[in-house]
Amino acid sequence: MATATGAMAATSMAPIPAAFSATGDLRRAGPPGWRRGAGGRRLRAAVPAGRPFVFSPRAVSDSKSSQTCLDPDASTSVLGIILGGGAGTRLYPLTKKRAKPAVPLGANYRLIDIPVSNCLNSNVSKIYVLTQFNSASLNRHLSRAYGNNIGGYKNEGFVEVLAAQQSPENPNWFQGTADAVRQYLWLFEEHDVMEYLILAGDHLYRMDYQKFIQAHRETDADITVAALPMDEQRATAFGLMKIDDEGRIIEFAEKPKGEKLKSMMVDTTILGLDNERAKELPYIASMGIYVFSKDVMLRLLREKFPSANDFGSEVIPGATEVGMRVQAYLYDGYWEDIGTIEAFYNANLGITKKPVPDFSFYDRSAPIYTQPRYLPPSKVLDADVTDSVIGEGCVIKHCTINHSVVGLRSCISEGAVIEDSLLMGADYYETENDKKVLSETGGIPIGIGKNAHIRKAIIDKNARIGENVQIINFHNVQEAVRETEGYFIKSGIVTVIKDAVIPSGTVI
Repeated sequence: MATATGAMAATSMAPIPAAFSATGDLRRAGPPGWRRGAGGRRLRAAVPAGRPFVFSPRAVSDSKSSQTCLDPDASTSVLGIILGGGAGTRLYPLTKKRAKPAVPLGANYRLIDIPVSNCLNSNVSKIYVLTQFNSASLNRHLSRAYGNNIGGYKNEGFVEVLAAQQSPENPNWFQGTADAVRQYLWLFEEHDVMEYLILAGDHLYRMDYQKFIQAHRETDADITVAALPMDEQRATAFGLMKIDDEGRIIEFAEKPKGEKLKSMMVDTTILGLDNERAKELPYIASMGIYVFSKDVMLRLLREKFPSANDFGSEVIPGATEVGMRVQAYLYDGYWEDIGTIEAFYNANLGITKKPVPDFSFYDRSAPIYTQPRYLPPSKVLDADVTDSVIGEGCVIKHCTINHSVVGLRSCISEGAVIEDSLLMGADYYETENDKKVLSETGGIPIGIGKNAHIRKAIIDKNARIGENVQIINFHNVQEAVRETEGYFIKSGIVTVIKDAVIPSGTVI
């Protein structure tokens, strides 16, 4: 089992008020306006007539100004569970030889680094990653990136991959998000924690999960769902939720349209948006990120819904129907579901945007961690590079690069033109002797050949692009499968497969 990596961002902690019950057990005191009911459950006190009950935005919004005061803190009371997703068919061919969370991102990183870093920055140091497809590279990356102990004596953190497996009790592979968690409940319940934090491995965002967990505890929720406010145009593509005046989820609708869409409008000021933004963003969509109280998770998956496969479409709507308290938690920031080639392409090029990128890797208060590779600085020789991000260890010679992301160990030769493209780079360097042998035998070295022109494309790792190649989607094709020729076209974006060879003079 790999243990989690080094430094985490320090967070100021203040103890949350607590109260002892008559039996002497320590219980969390609720926020003002709450009282204890039967069995110790917190209940909201009666509100005087004429005074509407309003949640403090601080309690339910991911505002930078809000304080967190978890007691016990997340490192000892929360277990992070990251779902690696299915086969990643919509991201194919990037998932041909790797699991979806292992797909490279932003020149130096991989998708899995986002939720793992968010966990570490939020003091969640016990993390499992569930996957069942092409997990070798994901496992290798996690063990190399997060292989050092964090948390010290009696508080060891870890990041561990759990692959799908067959057992006498369950001969099937993971059938969905809920089924994946159910199959490993025997392991998760061994951890003495209060909550399970369920995350997706293919989202790009930065979030302080401590505030998310704090909102879950303060509202005494059974389940808390992270919700993204959005306008009508985007709302039709998401699963929407409707809430009451306490932020409790009362209805779900999957990609509604027409009158059904109108009926899902909510007052997002309840969750902390100001009046102006609430008018612009009158819908809330599920982000696929949840906090479950431990006992609730065990009861739902084993007793209430033992055959349910999915959290979003089965377990959570079912929990509302059986009367459980399912709360919405507003996340008002950049978030992207990187489930398709187009979304992946846009998210990567979004980090080149000026003056402010869509997502920044430069936030020192919440850094994104990854595998230390000890590569040399990138070398740029008489090249024209504008509005681009260059990864570590690149060699760029006498070429033009505009509005592109260039991944680690990329080698770009003289006369090449790269525009609006994502180059993932290489897993290794070829030696001068390797290149000499390739030259003598008519082979093509890893990287971008002389005078190549690449536009609106994704070049996966270790691709060999010959001289005078044009990857510009010359005929403006929107969809094409050319796997035997080394590339696909999806949404007009050419994707060259990992380890593919594109012969010199080819025009795509």
